[in-house]
Amino acid sequence: MTTPVSVARAQGWFNLVSGMWPLVHRRSFEGITGPKVDVWLLQTVSGLLVAIGWAQIRGAGTGAGTADARRLGTGTATALFAVDVRYATLGRIRRVYLLDAAFQALWLRAWFRSRPGGRCAGIRGKRAFPSRP
Repeated sequence: MTTPVSVARAQGWFNLVSGMWPLVHRRSFEGITGPKVDVWLLQTVSGLLVAIGWAQIRGAGTGAGTADARRLGTGTATALFAVDVRYATLGRIRRVYLLDAAFQALWLRAWFRSRPGGRCAGIRGKRAFPSRP
């Protein structure tokens, strides 16, 4: 069974590494995703992904930290999924971003399945995110 802690750590590492890539080697990143006009925006998004990933990794394992990691994880995955799909289908960014959208959908699925009761928990009236103490 997928636990919230394992999802938080896995997605945290995914976000951390994918955020570091353009900061460490922009040329290879742009070789796959296409040239970027606004480098400052690329660096900003990359920095945010690194920070989010680090927060997920560090927060996993404590009650409140895991709940925060879930909120960060689902919020990040939802936003990236929406942007990837919208702009890749409009032709504003390369279609390779649809691969990232698929990864984001898998993160959302993992978070959904890690809740108590599995995939149907939200349908049965349980909270998607645990309350803070």
